[in-house]
Amino acid sequence: MKKYVLLSVGELLVDIIGTDIQESILQTSTFERFQGGSPANMAANMARLGMSTAIVSCVGNDNLGIFLKNEVAKTGIDVSHVATDEFQPTSTVIVSRTKGTPDFIAYRTADRMIQSHHIPDSLLAESAIFHTTCFALSQEPAQSAIVDAAKRANSLGCRVSLDANYAIQIWADRKQAWETISAYCSHDGLVKLSEDDAERIYGYKVSEEQVIKDFHAMGADLVCFTKGGDGSTISYEKGSKQIHLGVKPIEVIDATGAGDAFWAGFLTAFSEGKSIEICANAGGNLAALKLVTKGPLPAVVDKSVLYL
Repeated sequence: MKKYVLLSVGELLVDIIGTDIQESILQTSTFERFQGGSPANMAANMARLGMSTAIVSCVGNDNLGIFLKNEVAKTGIDVSHVATDEFQPTSTVIVSRTKGTPDFIAYRTADRMIQSHHIPDSLLAESAIFHTTCFALSQEPAQSAIVDAAKRANSLGCRVSLDANYAIQIWADRKQAWETISAYCSHDGLVKLSEDDAERIYGYKVSEEQVIKDFHAMGADLVCFTKGGDGSTISYEKGSKQIHLGVKPIEVIDATGAGDAFWAGFLTAFSEGKSIEICANAGGNLAALKLVTKGPLPAVVDKSVLYL
């Protein structure tokens, strides 16, 4: 047994979100503050299921950094590995509230200051899964530190996970993004990406078969390709096996965070040694719960919901 089921590494930032639905930030006059960052959301979802989780991130030596650590700690995540940078302020993202793709501006400051010494071997050795995102990998010095930690994690028996949530607004150099993602995935990575993620990474629409083939060629052990209402495909054991998962007919109330919920359910079952088919169904069940829940998942979620 490891101390942490999930060690989530990457961006912890403040989302400044418009209070009213508008076309863009230009039309938005009032905003509200929220804790943001996909790695923290992933860890929180698994903590809600009763899993032990921790986060490695970096915030500024300011009140927004204090706000973030306090908010994350409320979910049950161990925040003792969140570093404070004395020179960079806490990162913020300003986002419009919209019915379509939101307009956003990211101010990348402390979140990118993760260093190798923030992720020591001792921490990796006591973690079952090491998880990060494309956002976290997009800038130095965090980029090199996280890729190096993935290599060390793999050698220490800690599985490497990636949410390949690429966005050109965050990572303009697509060629360099490919190289970095490939270096990370080469350590027997467990990878989740959606159809939209794939189109952004490639720069054009691409087939499911091509995406899965390319990520296995990078060295990924498992690729989970989600397709919204069309379900998902999980290719595993380096592509030698594959399963397809449909979706249950439900009335969607709030789709925000459904991808994080799916992967949290999948990795929770994976950490318990369940078959890939059971893991896929567990992910689908938690995603379904999120889709019918306005806002975040409840503070405590009975883990049995994964295995219905």
